[in-house]
Amino acid sequence: MSGAALGLEIVFVFFLALFLLHRYGDFKKQHRLVIIATLLAWYLCFLIVFILPLDVSTTIYNRCKLAVNSSPAESNGSYVTLAPSKQKCFKPWSYIPNGIMPIFWRVVYWTSQFLTWILLPFMQSYARSGGFSITGKIKTALIENAIYYGTYLLIFGAFLIYVAVNPNFNLQWNQLQTIGIAAANTWGLFLLVLLLGYGLVEIPRSHWNGAKRGYLLMKTYFKAAKLMTEKADAEENLEDIMEEVRKVSESIKYNHPLRKCVDTILKKCPTEYQERMGRNMDDYEDFDERQNSYPSEKSLVKLHKQVIYSVQRHRRTQVQWQILLEQAFYLEDVAKNETSATRQFVHTFRSREPENKIIQYFYTPTVEWYWECLLRPWFYRVLAVVLATFSVIVVWSECTFFSTRPVLSLFAVFIQLAEKTYNYIYIEMACFLTIFFLSICVYSTVFRIRVFNYYYLASHHQTDAYSLLFSGMLFCRLTPPLCLNFLGLTHMDATISHRNTQPTAYTSIMGSMRVLTFIADGFYIYYPMLVVILCIATYFSLGTRCLNLLGFQQFMGDSEMTSDLIDEGKELIKREKRKRQRQEEGENRRREWKERYGNRDDSTRNRVVHTDQKESSFSETNINRPLSKYTRSNGRTERDRIELLQDAEPLDFNADLINDDPLELDSGR
Repeated sequence: MSGAALGLEIVFVFFLALFLLHRYGDFKKQHRLVIIATLLAWYLCFLIVFILPLDVSTTIYNRCKLAVNSSPAESNGSYVTLAPSKQKCFKPWSYIPNGIMPIFWRVVYWTSQFLTWILLPFMQSYARSGGFSITGKIKTALIENAIYYGTYLLIFGAFLIYVAVNPNFNLQWNQLQTIGIAAANTWGLFLLVLLLGYGLVEIPRSHWNGAKRGYLLMKTYFKAAKLMTEKADAEENLEDIMEEVRKVSESIKYNHPLRKCVDTILKKCPTEYQERMGRNMDDYEDFDERQNSYPSEKSLVKLHKQVIYSVQRHRRTQVQWQILLEQAFYLEDVAKNETSATRQFVHTFRSREPENKIIQYFYTPTVEWYWECLLRPWFYRVLAVVLATFSVIVVWSECTFFSTRPVLSLFAVFIQLAEKTYNYIYIEMACFLTIFFLSICVYSTVFRIRVFNYYYLASHHQTDAYSLLFSGMLFCRLTPPLCLNFLGLTHMDATISHRNTQPTAYTSIMGSMRVLTFIADGFYIYYPMLVVILCIATYFSLGTRCLNLLGFQQFMGDSEMTSDLIDEGKELIKREKRKRQRQEEGENRRREWKERYGNRDDSTRNRVVHTDQKESSFSETNINRPLSKYTRSNGRTERDRIELLQDAEPLDFNADLINDDPLELDSGR
């Protein structure tokens, strides 16, 4: 089993990252480089979280083996004996041989840092660029990131000059590398505590509120009102942009040098707008630079960028509106079925997507009623209590993990108790649950936050390339300080535990933070205590109240604006429900008519065909008779009929034909 656990987790984490990226991204429409870069960033961050517990168990085994093999004199030297020398060390099932983990962590860490500080910011600007060629997009991305990269070079250059001038500093390359890592982790820890303080409170509270059906339904109505406003704004913005595209398309003709750029813009427009513009185009006219003023290439680049953004926003709001409608209809069905005497769940509308037969066999209407109306609320309450307990333990440990005598961090107590008995399964499970809960609190906040319309992770393949790349940047910057914070909570970091023991492979890659004592003994110790203040602010919804004061409507039960938006959303849902009911009634009537009169129509059609055959045979027999004396009159009648039809056709208006002389008019006709 040596190394097998590492290989299995590498494969599992890859498919997990691929599944999440498929849920939020669009593999068919988005650029392959954007998909690959985002997948690599997510994969490396998730991999660090899943592999770190294996590093902890391997480190504990190496400490035990070193303590057993070392003499008492040696144990008082470089390493402290954590177990009696006569005790036998059991190798964990997931033991990773020496030399593998340092190389693994070095590759993963520096790759993620290259992505978050260099490659992903460049690809963000490249993805949002409106250039019409690869060279133009690269040029735009370099210009936009010049200030971004220049700031780093300025700070690093000033630091190098200070070190070179000051004789008290004698820094080597390893120390410079450690300072760079400490600077990156400090920035990440600053953002980590902010996101963690929000997630520790909001995740248990959201699950507790998930057990309240009325609360969820009111919040859905509130979201419907806000989303309808955003949807109307997106449609209006798209109409304005398409009007500008139409004007540009009409002004720049087929033989203009910039016509290729216009065609590229038209390909990004929705299909109905492309057809409408195609009908109004007249490319038979040549362009004349002296008579008309044409837009420049820069203005077309700006217009191309606006088209990409407006089309993506319009498509996202349309899909989100349909998803929100399904959610609202389902919550209303749950509210109706709670008082059902038959205890069978009845849906107002049939599902548009075909359900799996296996799910239909086991998840019957009776099972669905018991789960939705009875079991699910209690399950959410129990889960909320468990998550709240974890949150309290995390807050307590964040405030007391610096205390080593006595050990006050509960996570450190759990790990040290398991370390005495060398229960590696318990150690790995405790470490995994701890870091997994911390990751959920931080990463879920990343998925929830929305910076206006520039950064927004929307499910059902509706996230744009800029937001995907930005999320990859955040993950790569937050994961290393998150892992260091976890090692500090469990006292596996020698900087926190103040023990001269063998460090984990991950800590050895990070380097000794003793180079910067004010960061190691100050910021890393006391800044995480700020999570208490952030949790209190989140519990009392201070951020939500501030956003309400600034004009950004948020869901608050005691707000008059919230109640107005709930009523508006309720009316919108009723209107959409009536529209859906009329559609389904029409489909049902057509289906019933087809089932009832389908066979009769077939028999009627057969009878008509039989009658036509008889009439055709009768006409053939009459034609064979001598009709010479009727031939002339029938031909004359046919000619008269043709002339009448010709006279009945409307004449085109022509002013030259209008004359007062009736003779000329008759002769002309």
